[in-house]
Amino acid sequence: MLLKDIWLDVKAVQERDPAARSALEVLLLYQGVHALIWHRIAHWFWTHNMRFLGRLISQIARFFTLIEIHPGAVLGHGILIDHGCGIVIGETTVIGSHVKLYQGVTLGALSPRAGHASLPGKRHPTVGDYVTIYSGASILGGKTSIGAHSVVGGNAFLTDSVAEDTQVVIRTPEPIYRERKHRE
Repeated sequence: MLLKDIWLDVKAVQERDPAARSALEVLLLYQGVHALIWHRIAHWFWTHNMRFLGRLISQIARFFTLIEIHPGAVLGHGILIDHGCGIVIGETTVIGSHVKLYQGVTLGALSPRAGHASLPGKRHPTVGDYVTIYSGASILGGKTSIGAHSVVGGNAFLTDSVAEDTQVVIRTPEPIYRERKHRE
């Protein structure tokens, strides 16, 4: 299953990223694929009660890829992480298949009022199949889910669920131009 998931992730990049020229190039040079490979190994250790090793592997992967995926997160196959720097995926996150994530996406927990105490249960969002989440989006909370075939625009901040086939767009702030007085 591990090799099949890795192959499906490589193929997802090859099919959906116009810059990808070959499977070998994707396998050797794409940090998103590297992060997914490391995660799949770390997740195996995590689910086989070797949690320290799972965390250690995830931290090594984070150091090399700048993508943080907790080993407890459950990921589908055919995932494309495009320009992945700064992505954070929390422990109880569930991500479906054929999902596309861009840089700076956070799939995190809502901070409890009593501090950062370890809470039982699901604390991170669920992302359905064929979802695209653009740069800088933050999706928080264990009750938050993004329905299949949805698109979450850049810089969105979501703590509520999104239905299937929904597009979430954040309006671009209006730029204000002011003349500057240049001093010599």
